[in-house]
Amino acid sequence: MHIESVKKSEYPELLVVWEASVRATHHFLEEADIDALRPLILEQYFDAVELHCVRDGDGTIIGFSGTANNNLEMLFVSPAHRGQGVGTALCGHAIRHGVTRVDVNEQNPQALGFYEHLGFEVVARSPQDQQGRPFPLLHLTLRRP
Repeated sequence: MHIESVKKSEYPELLVVWEASVRATHHFLEEADIDALRPLILEQYFDAVELHCVRDGDGTIIGFSGTANNNLEMLFVSPAHRGQGVGTALCGHAIRHGVTRVDVNEQNPQALGFYEHLGFEVVARSPQDQQGRPFPLLHLTLRRP
């Protein structure tokens, strides 16, 4: 799978993937939560990370990751492409480029299992997310061989 950098002009396309992925996997979020996050993602969070993506045969972005300071800050895959290796490829790329940590919403057990399968382990828990909302985070670190 080919992984490439994302241009700022592609942020709206990333936002479409983000929202579809969140709706498919973050069932604990209310519509108001998604509405509040959408402008933050587009106007702040994308600019705060190094973004990489995978495209389908037509050039459409089907998954992306965002990294900063050895953290995997975001990993989202289009629901139609889940289970096809897109997330694994993006996470592997991030690990090869120095990522050793990731945070996962505690209410997202599929994501936790995914990261554990890739070699991460829970090392801590926070009762709230970064915005202070009541969505506990699990902090994971890549196990050393």
